Amino acid sequence: MVAAPSGADALALVGWDGPVNWDNDTATFSAVVSDWEQRFGARVVAVGSDTLHLSIATPPTSRDDALLVAAEHFAFCPDNIWQGPRPQTLAAYAERLIDVRSWEFWWD
Repeated sequence: MVAAPSGADALALVGWDGPVNWDNDTATFSAVVSDWEQRFGARVVAVGSDTLHLSIATPPTSRDDALLVAAEHFAFCPDNIWQGPRPQTLAAYAERLIDVRSWEFWWD
């Protein structure tokens, strides 16, 4: 447990370095998660040495909205698309985001 106002703040407070294989600026990742907390009701459920798991209260419900979110996910964690299930395209990834209440990220 971390005494923090939000999961995004907790990431920064503990100096989480999960995405270090992609980028080592924890503050940037914390800011993105904070934005998702506001927009999607995201909550940090678990973190690991190279993983982040979020619960999503209000996921995208349309293809157009999901495609925009997929682009954000790609900038945040390209391995979700590059090393995810086939087909490994942004459009296919977006389809997998519609009405899904959990987002998982993994940095190789």
